[in-house]
Amino acid sequence: MDDKTRPASVSMPEKLDGGASGPMDVRVWLRMLSCTMTIEKMLRRNFQDQFNTTLPRFDVMASLNRHPDGQTMGQLSRALLVSNGNVTAIVRQLQEQGLVEARADPEDRRSSIVVLNAAGKAQFDQLAAAHHRWIAGVFAEVAVEDQTQLYGLLATLKASIAGKGQG
Repeated sequence: MDDKTRPASVSMPEKLDGGASGPMDVRVWLRMLSCTMTIEKMLRRNFQDQFNTTLPRFDVMASLNRHPDGQTMGQLSRALLVSNGNVTAIVRQLQEQGLVEARADPEDRRSSIVVLNAAGKAQFDQLAAAHHRWIAGVFAEVAVEDQTQLYGLLATLKASIAGKGQG
């Protein structure tokens, strides 16, 4: 798509009014942030309204679903880029709901391995199907070729970020 055929982004304001002026790198950053924050807000609202759950609970369940043998709290924390304390609180909530189980790590008895149980897997499958529908809706008006190009461009950005280190 060229600029003449792109839909105008009038319905979603830019973060910090970062629309049409300023350095391009800052404008791109603000555009990405605006999109990300808007999608995340929609996901949070949909999970709450339709499933009475939260996006962080979904994220923990998604990580556990990708690791059927389970994950330690440390592995979950690293996978989700959040603190151990945040993961522990969410895992406890999921345990109380009967969706996950924790068992002692045979290699380190001080650590627990958390797994989705059958009820958790069934719940996650429902959540994941809805999540997929919501994301598909977000990208419904973006051509697959444009999505592919954006994915490649974001890979370039990700590599640039990784080359800068964490500090």
